[in-house]
Amino acid sequence: MDVSLENLSSSQKDELMSTIKQKIAIANAQELVTKMTEKCFKKCVGKPGQDLDGSEQKCIAMCMDRFMDSWNVVSRALTQRLQQEQYKG
Repeated sequence: MDVSLENLSSSQKDELMSTIKQKIAIANAQELVTKMTEKCFKKCVGKPGQDLDGSEQKCIAMCMDRFMDSWNVVSRALTQRLQQEQYKG
């Protein structure tokens, strides 16, 4: 199937771009959850069992908060940089 973007109307291109952005956002969110889960579990859970004790729960909550804060800082910086590059070009 050979599809050329040149054959698409402006609204079709916009719709395609919107779909692509949504898929990228979903993939990024899935990656965030996976990495956060792996890192915080490794850091906070020494011996997996039936339940998490209070210290493990607190550690995981704090780890996830720090991870999200870091992710947000990096995301904002990347967005700003991309916007600056867009205005330069």
